[in-house]
Amino acid sequence: MATIFSPSALLSPSSSTVSPKSLTPPPSKPQNLPIQSSKPPLTNLTTTLTAVAAAAAILTTSSLPSLADSPSAAYKIYYGTAASAANYGGYGGNSSKQDSAEYVYDVPDGWKERLVSKVEKGTNGTDSEFYNPKKKAEKEYLTYLSGFRQLAPREVVLNNLALSDVGLLDLISSADSVTSEETKDEKGQVYYVYEIDGVGAHSLISVTCTNNKLYAHFVNAPTPDWRRDEETLRHLHQSFKTVGSF
Repeated sequence: MATIFSPSALLSPSSSTVSPKSLTPPPSKPQNLPIQSSKPPLTNLTTTLTAVAAAAAILTTSSLPSLADSPSAAYKIYYGTAASAANYGGYGGNSSKQDSAEYVYDVPDGWKERLVSKVEKGTNGTDSEFYNPKKKAEKEYLTYLSGFRQLAPREVVLNNLALSDVGLLDLISSADSVTSEETKDEKGQVYYVYEIDGVGAHSLISVTCTNNKLYAHFVNAPTPDWRRDEETLRHLHQSFKTVGSF
């Protein structure tokens, strides 16, 4: 087995100093002593330690990605079943209802679910609602109505929604602008998209019709919150899809 000498041993006085009394060369042949280098040879161990130190310095100075930087970490998917008031056995839904979901939309992490009663569900069709606990007027919710095979003209649909939602009616009546457009997803399903810019609030609405039901998804916020969180609120608005579209 080979013996490994440390660099310090090569520099020790005992290995670099020769005693004159210990040298007894024959008179006829003077002995030539080898001259040792002032620097120890670079061994494999020294090379390995140098490489490890360099790698550690790189890892220390590099910025490692954070899980919080992932866009998907900021939202969770809500699965809505749109159960009728007669069969409404709970308040809202969760990921366990994925198999029976009729629609989905994203909810920001930290937002709270408001419990929807059977009475409210039966009167105006509210199926689910989430809100920002720091600003409770900043919220998203979904309503649905049964017995609709197709969408009526855009103006008629918005007016009918306002008849069952006093807050929406007030917002429209005092709005600075109301815009609407018709869009289609990759599967050809039609959506009506409305944007209402009111004096004190802003609203984004997406309406579609499938499975003999009309679904309306709302994203509402007071004007100061809208200006601050517009990117997030538009993401919520665009995340709404019905069954068969996801």
